[in-house]
Amino acid sequence: MKTLEEMGREAKKAAGDLALASSEEKDRGLAAIAAALREQAGRILEANRRDLANAVQSGMSKAMQDRLALDETRIEEIAKGVEAVIALPDPVGQVDKGTVRPNGLSITRVRVPLGVVGIIYEARPNVTVDAAALCVKSGNACILRGGKEAIGTNLALAEVMGRALEKTGLPAGAVRLVEDTGRESAQEMMRANGLIDVLIPRGGAGLIRAVVEQSTVPVIQTGVGNCHVYVDSPCDLEMGVRIIENAKCSRPSVCNAAETLLVHRDVAKKFLPMAKAALDRYGVRLRGCPETRRILGECIAPASEEDYAAEFNDYILAVRVVDSIGEAIEHIRRYSTGHSEAIVTSDYGHSRLFTRQVDAAAVYVNASTRFTDGGQFGLGAEMGISTQKLHARGPLGLLEMTTTKYIVLGSGQIR
Repeated sequence: MKTLEEMGREAKKAAGDLALASSEEKDRGLAAIAAALREQAGRILEANRRDLANAVQSGMSKAMQDRLALDETRIEEIAKGVEAVIALPDPVGQVDKGTVRPNGLSITRVRVPLGVVGIIYEARPNVTVDAAALCVKSGNACILRGGKEAIGTNLALAEVMGRALEKTGLPAGAVRLVEDTGRESAQEMMRANGLIDVLIPRGGAGLIRAVVEQSTVPVIQTGVGNCHVYVDSPCDLEMGVRIIENAKCSRPSVCNAAETLLVHRDVAKKFLPMAKAALDRYGVRLRGCPETRRILGECIAPASEEDYAAEFNDYILAVRVVDSIGEAIEHIRRYSTGHSEAIVTSDYGHSRLFTRQVDAAAVYVNASTRFTDGGQFGLGAEMGISTQKLHARGPLGLLEMTTTKYIVLGSGQIR
């Protein structure tokens, strides 16, 4: 098992090589990865079955097991995600802007790789491939450190990708996986200045908070998703039911799933029973305000302050009836993590007010929060959803995995 320092030195060299690789060379490497994922699907799935068996034995929730689980369909989706990255334009060398100064200096700002990107994440094997694909295409090397629950799957994926890159002449050191999943390995990555250029945490609130607070390596903060759907008056109530059903139930364990439903008082008596009927099919447990419980009955658990602030990652939904769009916006301002927020309305003025006053990486009008995703935004794969405001915000796609430098051409000018 290699040390982080050994992997870091290999990654530094690989990053130098990748920064000089042509788009065609990088795309060949990614095509080889996609092909290898399909060819080695049986081996990957066997490793994943072992990880899942251990997860069940350890009492992992059904929703979190869903994050961990792979099947033939999901491997095909992951491979197609790699191919989607191939189809995207290479950002490296892209000219952002240029000017010629009065003294004759030609100044151009161009896109360059970040270098070595460290990613600390939890039990989501697709992140292993998404991160590697984005890094290779953008000319970066990556050091991956996943959760213990997915270690077998991640080892298989990393080995498959490394061999595929080597076959096409790209450095296998461009993709390295930290095998030690103990807390100490994560802390070592947080202090790996000189080996890792930027660190990206992707996971629950505790993981992200620990990395942000403890890291001496620069961090791009991806966000916890306490996402809201507000059903306004007036609106298409059936549309509202479809949107909250999709936002909560299509995959409750992901960060763009809805965690709180806000409903305008004028439509609450009609809408809440409609929504409950749809959510009951999935076994969603509702936790509501007093008005919600008055409408739906005391079978609904009372909602606490903690419920409105929670990212459940499960079939649980907090519900609150509000008197106005202003009250809905105030609730969102208080509890939002700045990830994804949605309004269902047929009032154009309300939609404009919501999009102007709600501060989040993605704000939706009459659509599900589940679209906050690199693939859905046309970015190919993603490294995560950034909820910070510096460097990048929203899905971290190819462009966000680069930085800039200035190229200054002169003819003997001095100052």
